[in-house]
Amino acid sequence: MTEALPTQPPAPACVQEIADGVLWLRMPLPFALDHVNLYVLRDGEGWTLVDTGLGDAVTRELWDRLFAGPLAGRPVTRLICTHFHPDHMGLAGWLCDRFDIPLSMTFGEWITGRKNWLDDGPDYRQCDVAHYRRAGHAPEFLAQLAETGNTYRPRIGQPPAAFVRLHDGERLTIGGRAWEVLACSGHSPEHACLYCAEAGILIAGDQILPRISPIVGVWAQEPEARPLARFLAALDRLAGLPADTLVLPAHHLPFRSLRERCAELAAHHAERLNKTREACREPVTAMEVLRILFRRPLDAHQMQFATGETLAHLNHLLSLGTVRRTADATGVWLYQAC
Repeated sequence: MTEALPTQPPAPACVQEIADGVLWLRMPLPFALDHVNLYVLRDGEGWTLVDTGLGDAVTRELWDRLFAGPLAGRPVTRLICTHFHPDHMGLAGWLCDRFDIPLSMTFGEWITGRKNWLDDGPDYRQCDVAHYRRAGHAPEFLAQLAETGNTYRPRIGQPPAAFVRLHDGERLTIGGRAWEVLACSGHSPEHACLYCAEAGILIAGDQILPRISPIVGVWAQEPEARPLARFLAALDRLAGLPADTLVLPAHHLPFRSLRERCAELAAHHAERLNKTREACREPVTAMEVLRILFRRPLDAHQMQFATGETLAHLNHLLSLGTVRRTADATGVWLYQAC
């Protein structure tokens, strides 16, 4: 008989045993999405941590309370980060230094996090501004962007200079059980999900979420990227896992309807692609398409994400040959359905 799923998250600095040897905890985030779920695996005489929370004083203080409370008595022996985003890798350096342990993650995620932490020179800002100018953003937004600079670095401590590489299909022994690394893409370069067939558990990170679609975006460093095709391929792969798999996501509550959720997300993006192509009947900028896809008010942070999402759908249609792209006299990209 399948156990009932929790309907409430653990309180701050507390843990909840979601499955045998798998502890769930939650850290706050100062965004509209106000939390991130982290997981701790009992591993022999120690703990394996999966993800870290944001690199700020609030999260460090909560970890201190956890190590003095429910996690006391066992050392942390391994840290795995699913991907490079600050709410997942923000305290990797701090935790690795504290426990003298290595960081384990895929190469694509480690190198992206390390690069983004280091990168804030004039060329970085120029690249960012050029990207959003091509998308059709107003001069005021571009000026604010140039002044703000790298928004990644303030949210993450210095990432470790060395790491242990995780490979797709690799099996890690944690707590006497095999956990397979499923390297997925679309939301981030090489996101590592962890799947334990014996326990029927998928630690999903941000790759699949129960209530919202993970951000699938095109960013300034790779303006021709095609992340949506990779994300949809990852959904197909995850949908092949057993139907009763317990999914432990990075946001909201654990769930079991993995195949249904994969189908919902695929349908969501199909609908967004149709709406995007419909918006391109006449030549339009990415910003004009964005205003059709995102009707709610957006702050500057959300606007960058929405731009990335819009470009991901436009680039996907470009790759399918159903939309073409030109540029106006100022270099702003224009999209039109073929």
